[in-house]
Amino acid sequence: MSETVLALSGIEKSYNRGLASEVTVLRGVDLTVQRGEVVALVAPSGAGKSTLLHIAGLLDTADAGKVEIAGQDMTNLSDNKRTAARRSDVGFVYQFHHLLPEFSALENIVLPQLANGVTRGAAQDRAMDLLGRVGVADRASHRPAALSGGEQQRVAFCRALANAPQLLLADEPTGNLDPGTSDQVFETLMELVRGTGLSALIATHNLQLAARMDRQIRLDAGGLVPV
Repeated sequence: MSETVLALSGIEKSYNRGLASEVTVLRGVDLTVQRGEVVALVAPSGAGKSTLLHIAGLLDTADAGKVEIAGQDMTNLSDNKRTAARRSDVGFVYQFHHLLPEFSALENIVLPQLANGVTRGAAQDRAMDLLGRVGVADRASHRPAALSGGEQQRVAFCRALANAPQLLLADEPTGNLDPGTSDQVFETLMELVRGTGLSALIATHNLQLAARMDRQIRLDAGGLVPV
């Protein structure tokens, strides 16, 4: 029997833009992602997919609705508990790698583990294992500026998985790369997700990449429809 890792129920979100001006971004969104499933979230820029990912990943709060991760209701947690849940249960990947420029690739993956209470030795071992899985172990000592765009994003994938989360949320993870590199990096991401048994919700406007995932959903007029 499948296990639900992410469940969004009745998610509503609006933003005020000036006096008496309100823009509704999400309208009663219901979404589930099962363990081991990779779901493509397809929508054009500005449609609200980043907002949905931020709510799912506990970076933002909805005006209404419920967020559950691995069966735990996250909706009304305190800020400290939300932070702890993000650190342990959720991994994030963005269009730009956001690696810390003053630290090496290895250190960028070690640091979130140290913040989660892992010993330095164990953190370094896991970081090297992850770097090996994505084929950049030989670049472990390099700082981000010395890495190619594809290598930077591979390190960002490793950092997202450093604390062995249950859910990966990715927002246009290959959108900053040229088509050839994008395809290679996407294959690396899929292999990493499959190899670790993760669940993933990946926002993209690239329909070719979306077609290679398990399921596609489209954000349209604030609601989700299957593709």
